[in-house]
Amino acid sequence: QAPKKAKKKLEGGSNVFSMFEQTQIQEFKEAFTIMDQNRDGFIDKADLRDTFAALGRLNVKNEELEDMVKEAPGPINFTVFLTMFGEKLKGTDPEETILNAFKIFDPEGKGRIKADYIKEMLMTQADRFSQEEINQMFAAFPPDVSGNLDYKNLCYVITHGEEKD
Repeated sequence: QAPKKAKKKLEGGSNVFSMFEQTQIQEFKEAFTIMDQNRDGFIDKADLRDTFAALGRLNVKNEELEDMVKEAPGPINFTVFLTMFGEKLKGTDPEETILNAFKIFDPEGKGRIKADYIKEMLMTQADRFSQEEINQMFAAFPPDVSGNLDYKNLCYVITHGEEKD
């Protein structure tokens, strides 16, 4: 009986953790950890600048970073981070959510990402993909002749399934 009470106390303060599956919370935690570059438990402007730099975007304006930090009601710890995502994702369908994740790697909004770039990101960040997983992905979604991955098509198939004969 005691464990149930303890669980209730934890949930009493905030229901943000009940909005997500445990696996999603783990994925958000990994994203948070990647972004918390100085490992102090909070994401601040310096962490955001470093995260953008790691993604290849070096000249992020200070105002842009300030606007991002201002979206939070206070210092951005993991619970605040999760709450912000919860609010942004409320009412969005899975396809839109996945598309928005890919758009981070496509600042010009072309709908395509260099296959080599996405391969490098998948193999070096967070839950790293193995070469075999990369091969499986490119077998299912081959890059075009220019070496680009059509992530809009990829997102559609992930969320709607592929029509099989």
